[in-house]
Parts: sequence; C-alpha cells; structure tokens
Amino acid sequence: MKAIKMISMSLLIGLFLIMSSNVYAQDPMKAGPKVYKKILLENDKVRVMSAEFAPGATMPWHSHPHHTVYALTGGKIKITEKGKPATNADIKAGDVLYFPPVTHMAKNTGTTTFKIVVTEIKPAKKK
Repeated sequence: MKAIKMISMSLLIGLFLIMSSNVYAQDPMKAGPKVYKKILLENDKVRVMSAEFAPGATMPWHSHPHHTVYALTGGKIKITEKGKPATNADIKAGDVLYFPPVTHMAKNTGTTTFKIVVTEIKPAKKK
C-alpha cells in the first residue's frame, strides 16, 4: 500500500512539472492561434510568422529563441517576461526589434490592431 501511494505521488508531481513547463514554454502558434495567424516561411534556419493583436487581445505565455519583430502597424503593447515586471512599449510602424530567447506574454493596450512579423532564428544543429 505504501508503494502505491509513493508511485501515485511521484506520478502526480511529474504531471504537475510537465504541465507547468508547458505553460511557460509553449510554441506561439499553439499558445495563441487568435494572435499568431500564419507561418510565412519555415526552414532549418528560421521561422517567420505573422501576428495580429486586436485591441485588448492577450497572447498567453509562450517562448521564442533569438528573434526579431518587424512592426507592420504601430501599436501599444504590454510585455511581461517570466520573472520580471511588465513593460509598456509604444511601437511605430516600420520599427524593427531584436530579442534574445525569452518566455513572455503580451497584451495590446492600444485602441488599434497591432500587426507584426516575427522571425525566429533557429539554433544551429549540432553535428
């Protein structure tokens, strides 16, 4: 009986750890299909995605490797990185931003739809 309780507890803890890591390491295309609209290009080097944040739209927790963001339209966005306070940004159409690997969430705090192109740089494959 004691062994069954120990195994059950181990499975429960393992399931919790798997679920909590997925919350913070989710692919943006899966985490926010209402925001991340389409993969424009994908190969072994990059993945390019279009995203549209309607006013008030929230992108749940997700992760990116090194990536750039090109703003097709301007907008106001609040970004919260894992373990850090939220920051607000006023991004203008044509702005290009670079980000190191990150786990974050985002919310459009403006009154217009904010459209971006996100280019993720895939890690080099080990030989």
